[in-house]
Amino acid sequence: MARDGITLRCEECKMENYITKKNKKLHTEKLETKKFCPKCNSHVTHKEKK
Repeated sequence: MARDGITLRCEECKMENYITKKNKKLHTEKLETKKFCPKCNSHVTHKEKK
């Protein structure tokens, strides 16, 4: 399958908060989005974990 599960990690506290899927054949770059982090208690950038 082309879709793989990925984990999103908070850039500030490094907590892994979100799990999502992406098509790695079509989107080879790392996913980056602003989401709410419960530990930081604010909206911060989350990036795809290695």
